[in-house]
Amino acid sequence: MWRWIANTADLGIKELASVLRDRAMMIFIIWAFSGAIYLVASGANLEMRDASVGFADHDKSQISLRIRDALRKPSFSPPVSLDPAAIDKAMDDARFTFVLVVPPRFEQDLLAGRQPTLQLVVDATAMTQAGIGTGYISHILSREIEAFLDARGMKTAAPVAFTVRSFFNPNLEESRHMAVMEIVNNVCLLSIILVGAAVVREREHGTIEHLLVMPVTPSVIVFAKIWANGLVVLIAVFLSLNLVARGAMGIPISGSIALYMLGAVVFLFSVMALGVMLGTLTPSMPQFALLAFPTIIVMEVLSGGMTPIESMPPYLRVVMSAVPSTHYVKFSQGVLFRDAPLALVWPELVWMAVLGALYVIIALGRFRAMLAGANGGR
Repeated sequence: MWRWIANTADLGIKELASVLRDRAMMIFIIWAFSGAIYLVASGANLEMRDASVGFADHDKSQISLRIRDALRKPSFSPPVSLDPAAIDKAMDDARFTFVLVVPPRFEQDLLAGRQPTLQLVVDATAMTQAGIGTGYISHILSREIEAFLDARGMKTAAPVAFTVRSFFNPNLEESRHMAVMEIVNNVCLLSIILVGAAVVREREHGTIEHLLVMPVTPSVIVFAKIWANGLVVLIAVFLSLNLVARGAMGIPISGSIALYMLGAVVFLFSVMALGVMLGTLTPSMPQFALLAFPTIIVMEVLSGGMTPIESMPPYLRVVMSAVPSTHYVKFSQGVLFRDAPLALVWPELVWMAVLGALYVIIALGRFRAMLAGANGGR
């Protein structure tokens, strides 16, 4: 056992030195956990900002002017007056995301107790703004019409009032979520690429044959690559979380950094075991890239960071429960956003560890077959 540990440590130090000497890879790692995090979190804003609005007003009444004035910054750009006959062309030219059409005699019908209809034309190709903005505009219309009628003694308020309280992100800041999720995504990306590329590089350079004459077992080689490459990513995660997210961007972290780093260690073990497994399936870097990148994209998009797990089809939820990134996203959100203790997130740690052990077993089997193939070709 002690010999196994010593061999794993020695071979891992060699692997670590190889990674640190790879200048291009180190630049990529530094950029992925610094500039890329900052740019994505601060630039890829999914909140409503300056949505373009066309305003076709047939009524020219007090209530229509009131509605127009309520559509203001920061959510909407100042509404642009639009001739009703020009609506179709304006939408075809993508000039506006929204066009609000106020019909003739709208105020008159409203005061008479009728139910006049407002038309909202939406460019649904702008999916995020279309979905969020439609809700915003509906709320603004209801609020302004209710206030207009209430000022004239016509009560329209609902019998029940409600108050919205946002937990864990009171100001609904998108950058807070984006920064942490980008760190999670980059951990997944770099973990698979680093360790998988290390395996493929051994085959391409012919150094896999050097390992055959060394007193090491396949498990020593696999675990050496996992701990050496994992250490590089782990240090990058810690620095990114503290220097970029908390430092440069001023994002408050509610939970325990130590607990999060423990989860990162378990996740790195599981996802790097997956990377080794993928690396043993391909003989060259181009083929590895063709296999790895679709895997990474599916893991990042369907792990719950971008789209809620609950909104996915039942079969897809079952499939994604067998992917370690799904549990890592849930773990990260629980610890960093909700200050969840170990007593609440330990099931995610267990899931990641179990999946990692499964991937290691498969990777070791593949690695033994790869070494046997190399030995047979000598």
